[in-house]
Amino acid sequence: MKKLLQKLIQLRNPDFKFDDRLDSAALIQFFWIQGIAIIRGLRVVFYFKKTKGLMLGKDVTFFNPSKIHWGRFLRLGNYVAISALGKNGIWFGDNVSIGAFSRIIISTSLNNLGDRIVIGNNVGIGEFAYLGGAGGLEIGDDCIAGQYLSCHPENHICDQKDILIRHQGVTRKGIKIGKNCWIGSKVTILDGVEIGDGCVIAAGSVVTTSFPKDCIIGGVPSKLLKARP
Repeated sequence: MKKLLQKLIQLRNPDFKFDDRLDSAALIQFFWIQGIAIIRGLRVVFYFKKTKGLMLGKDVTFFNPSKIHWGRFLRLGNYVAISALGKNGIWFGDNVSIGAFSRIIISTSLNNLGDRIVIGNNVGIGEFAYLGGAGGLEIGDDCIAGQYLSCHPENHICDQKDILIRHQGVTRKGIKIGKNCWIGSKVTILDGVEIGDGCVIAAGSVVTTSFPKDCIIGGVPSKLLKARP
């Protein structure tokens, strides 16, 4: 039984292996939850979408689903909200996991639509993330992120004191995160930032400038701590 279940998980993660100390009760409960998530995923057929092994938590919501695209085995945790209100939609790769209570939103207004959000293969993002896509957001393959990741590819203009800030418009440059990055809990990444492949960002950092590949980054605002060996 355990070997069969392990083989099923290996369809999504070929390197997966159960810990020898895992007890049967926890294993049964885990697969019960996953089974219900797969059943919930079947509801996307009402949007004329193929499920592709989609797993949904409780009360997951979709807005503008015609512009949401996903690969195999996308997993969305409880109360995740996905809004593809934008010019180029939301694209999930294979084996993507988004933690509970996260928000993935391209645009929040109807008068100035945002660009897109692209998340690569084998990406795992923790609970309570906010991923905006107004100026475009790209996250490369094999990235992992802790809870409360926040990405904001848009900035408000505030140059003129005689005009309300909310009436001065915005600038949009976009955010790009390379492949194989590890982003700690409660990291905020602001508009115009590009993170190279293989970077590590310390928990609690506020990233305001770009960094090349294989950097260890930390601080508020963030700076280069050292290069990865």
